[in-house]
Amino acid sequence: MKRIAVLDDYQQVVLSLPYWADLAGRATIDAYRDTPPDDDGLVRRLREYQILVPIRERTRFPASLLERLPALELLALTGRNSGHVDVEAATAHGILVTETEGSGASAIEHTMALLLAVVRRIPQEDRAMRQGGWQTGLAVELSGKTLGIVGLGRIGSRIAAFGKFLGMRVLAWGPTLDEERAAAAGVRRVSLDELFRDSDVISIHLRLSERTRHIITSRQLSLMKPTAYLINTARGPLIEEEALVAALQANRIAGAALDVFETEPLPAEHPLWRQTNVILTPHVAGFAPCIAERHLEVLLDNVRRFQRGEPLRNVADKLRWF
Repeated sequence: MKRIAVLDDYQQVVLSLPYWADLAGRATIDAYRDTPPDDDGLVRRLREYQILVPIRERTRFPASLLERLPALELLALTGRNSGHVDVEAATAHGILVTETEGSGASAIEHTMALLLAVVRRIPQEDRAMRQGGWQTGLAVELSGKTLGIVGLGRIGSRIAAFGKFLGMRVLAWGPTLDEERAAAAGVRRVSLDELFRDSDVISIHLRLSERTRHIITSRQLSLMKPTAYLINTARGPLIEEEALVAALQANRIAGAALDVFETEPLPAEHPLWRQTNVILTPHVAGFAPCIAERHLEVLLDNVRRFQRGEPLRNVADKLRWF
């Protein structure tokens, strides 16, 4: 009987979904809500399991960890590999890695919510009213402003359409974006520097890889208008977090709305907690019960196939980065 561990189930909802019933009598399943802080703790917890189900990329699996998990046979990811699993090292150790589709609509909706909340000052006005205040600041009207999309893929294209619906001019940059795709989306393709210099709101929608890690540096942030806002619902390490914190602390930009961070959960002593010009959400853009169900339907089908020795669906490709 295989042993399965579900990792980082912060919201404690995964095992409540009905799909696990199919594995009754064929596997034992444990779910963990917390994450050990180092590889030694992870090894102690995970070394007896043959199948691991990480919830998104909350636990990283570098080569140094994978080589210390000799029982591991299958890493069944919920979502795509965002650089948190060294697939080449897994393959070398005989570990299969499978993926499911990304979050889609939920991430789009959350990005829209954060974009509007940060420019309309909704959290600030809510807090002020509860403290007896009234109309404490001025919101930004987006019509006629410029929206910059970093990564015009499936999610970025929908956010571009949302910007156009609001009456915004839309610029876009991406590592593989060409004029034809930009024109089809009704946006103007520009350089990354031009996008940061000319945009009033910038929304990040890149996949994380070794090529995109810290692709947004202090250089790009220094080009932003002092009235501009930055939205990130993609991955925290796409941005040099220290540079972003410095820009916010110095009020070199108007604000930010962040769902993702370099270290998650966000450490209690992190300076972002003290910034009043930032909206923070705990990496929930891509997670809703319907998404978990879609992930698990494919994921558990793979577990069943794995137990029967059948071909698996969506085996991760170490060469696919975007």
